[in-house]
Amino acid sequence: MKKAFEPLFETLKLPNGLELRNRFVLAPLTHESSNDDGTINDDVITYMAQRSSDVSLALTAASNVTDLGKAFPGQPSVAHDSDLEGLTKLATAMKQNGAKAIIQIHHGGVQSLLRLTPNGDVAGPSPITMKSYDETQPHDAREMTKTEILDTITAFGEATRRAIQAGFDGVEIHGANHYLIQQFVSPYYNRRNDEWGTDRFKFPLAVIDEVIRTVKSHDLENFIVGYRFSPEEPEDGGITMEITESLIKQLREQPLDYLHVSLMDVHSQTREGKYTGEERIKLLHGWINGRMPLIGIGSIFTAEEALEAIESPYIEMIALGRELLIDHNFVNKIVNGKDETIISEFDEDRQDKHDLPPKLWKRLNDDFYPVPRKKQ
Repeated sequence: MKKAFEPLFETLKLPNGLELRNRFVLAPLTHESSNDDGTINDDVITYMAQRSSDVSLALTAASNVTDLGKAFPGQPSVAHDSDLEGLTKLATAMKQNGAKAIIQIHHGGVQSLLRLTPNGDVAGPSPITMKSYDETQPHDAREMTKTEILDTITAFGEATRRAIQAGFDGVEIHGANHYLIQQFVSPYYNRRNDEWGTDRFKFPLAVIDEVIRTVKSHDLENFIVGYRFSPEEPEDGGITMEITESLIKQLREQPLDYLHVSLMDVHSQTREGKYTGEERIKLLHGWINGRMPLIGIGSIFTAEEALEAIESPYIEMIALGRELLIDHNFVNKIVNGKDETIISEFDEDRQDKHDLPPKLWKRLNDDFYPVPRKKQ
């Protein structure tokens, strides 16, 4: 390995005392490749094993905690005990080379897909009509009842129990990307007049409490609990950096092991408000105030870009998403001094199809997800 890249391989101790071997994280990537019922198949296990092999933390794709919350075709499920057999195989595959395997627990809320939810029933904090994911026509979502809210919080705890039983090293609570937990925080999505609307942080904090309670009930000292969030929403009246500042100051008081910001560009700037033009990652890191590590992500496609990000004073770990789809040997090539051979462009003509599951390769080939592409 070239000496310049050594900072990428410094160890890092989490608040729970667990030491991570390097600063790389496999981002949670939608792969559409689980079985129709959400159980894990060999395609997913092979794909995840390849991309987990050299990172310190490996995150699964968003995994739904209830059938009502399914937001993607081929989404993995952690909603039923019948999912455990496949989840156990997945955890084993992700950990086999030394990574810590983390399952991301998720509910789509109003972003869930009619065609995937029982009886076409989609619900979230408040009623809304919208299009989600690959939909061509908008769907109607209804308001969740108070009983459903409490049942969903319990479902996050049950998903955590299954993650523990399957052998995962931790869970990441998905509070980002316009899904249910973020919807409760957002004034755009949450227009309730009850306690679940007047206190926008009540739902995410209740989920965290339920997850932590479940972990403690299993007497686990080093089980990792992380939280992912999006700092701003593009919708008028949505989440602003001022709201996120209040959220972070709540989250930093929780017994979490890391926070994970969802960004398309790790150096992106605040869109509006009193922090307009300031780098989001700098603001977030300051608000966390050293309480826990911050994982940054966003358009990292070369070893030099990863190094630049990790050498900034604003993140402790760097998550790789689209780049690990294109080249799952990214980290290994840096270790072995072959960083100049890193593949940073999607090539539709590659015979190995970047070792991607067929459905995910097709999505990339159809330009459904934005990635650098080899110029023909």
